[in-house]
Amino acid sequence: MTRTLLFACDLSAENRSAFGRAIRLANEMGARLDVLHVLDPYLPHRVLRDLEGAVVDDIHAIATDLREDYALAEPPLLVQTVTGAPYAEIIREAHDRNAEMIILGTHRKRGHPDLIGGTTLARVLLSAPCPVLTVSQPPAEPWNDILVPVDFSLTCRRTLRETLRHFPESRLELLHAWDVPGERELGSDTEFALWRDREVIRLRQQLEQEIDHLMAEFDRVPELELVLEQGEPLDVLIAHLRRQPPDLLALGNRSQAGRRSQITKRLLAEPRCDIMLCRAW
Repeated sequence: MTRTLLFACDLSAENRSAFGRAIRLANEMGARLDVLHVLDPYLPHRVLRDLEGAVVDDIHAIATDLREDYALAEPPLLVQTVTGAPYAEIIREAHDRNAEMIILGTHRKRGHPDLIGGTTLARVLLSAPCPVLTVSQPPAEPWNDILVPVDFSLTCRRTLRETLRHFPESRLELLHAWDVPGERELGSDTEFALWRDREVIRLRQQLEQEIDHLMAEFDRVPELELVLEQGEPLDVLIAHLRRQPPDLLALGNRSQAGRRSQITKRLLAEPRCDIMLCRAW
């Protein structure tokens, strides 16, 4: 069965990096790359007919330029246009094509978390049947270092499985944010500090057992490192991204209809790397 990646192309400058990454991933995965452009359904039929041909030609020309710029091979490529609401058509096509991934460019509302909700990216995330990649960095190199926040919830387990399945050659850094009750009140107490340190050691052992159990499902296991940092999950993750941005952040998407995860909103508003978001189950 042919593996399929779905790239939603809007012909914008922000879209070029995502298009180049989509080409690179299709080659690395041995997949077909389906490129989709959504046209305004309210345009006159004659305009739509002429515009469709021009859009397809432009997409092929951009693909050629990107392959030359980044020395990429040409993957199996299918370019199509549809009419409708962009987010709805992207989701529909992902279902119809049984896409392994949806690849999107970054949005234009950086620094404004409250405006993320109306973007095509945010709407696709709520209903996508597969992982969604939002790409902001040039595709000059393969993704070598991938950061995966872990708490071993159902969402986290699925995200880690998707990461291992799609990127078995990359190095994984598994980040766990921890805290213990009483830290604020008793943090300076020697006995408390000893108890806390023992609890952290026990936590690491439990996490390592969970990781070993998950790794047993896969034939190839990448190099990985488990990192424990104290603090609230969002604060720990943002600080880690500022200190040492990975090539890719793989994150479970806990957003639900009508409301979006604060972590997701914050990361999409200020992307410091490419991001893969996976649905909860």
